[in-house]
Amino acid sequence: MPNSDETHRFTALSARLTGFDRADLDATGLTEVYRAVAAERLGTRRYARLLQETGEDEGGALEGDLRTAARAVTYLWYTGSWPGPSPFVVSPRAYAEGLMWKAAGLRAPATGPGGYGSWAEAHDRSGPGSAVDRSGPGGAVSRSGPGGAADRSGPGGAVEWSGP
Repeated sequence: MPNSDETHRFTALSARLTGFDRADLDATGLTEVYRAVAAERLGTRRYARLLQETGEDEGGALEGDLRTAARAVTYLWYTGSWPGPSPFVVSPRAYAEGLMWKAAGLRAPATGPGGYGSWAEAHDRSGPGSAVDRSGPGGAVSRSGPGGAADRSGPGGAVEWSGP
């Protein structure tokens, strides 16, 4: 188990590289996993140099192999995978917790509360501005035949579809 100072430096480095704060990174529950992956993939010396250089050089540009290492750590946080000629996804959880989804304000596909296939289930989306009124009798949506258009004048607020 690494010392807390190393974990602190890795989290501070990650916050600078990703633009997310420490709390957001810690909320993924993957800080230690990512620290271990980075240390293993970068090698002990390059990993230590990355932590040291970025800690001392506020706002400075990284060069050469340290720039490549910093990009790899950033890629890890955003995608949950390590880049390279043999890229690998760290875990299904790492994919789901990728910062790219948080940056876009989305959930990773197939990771929502309903799980895989939940998008195919009918959901009640009634409410203000809804085209479907499911509050009264006959509030079902029916679909029939290709080539027509939606008819919103059905009984009980039903949407009758006669299109593809």
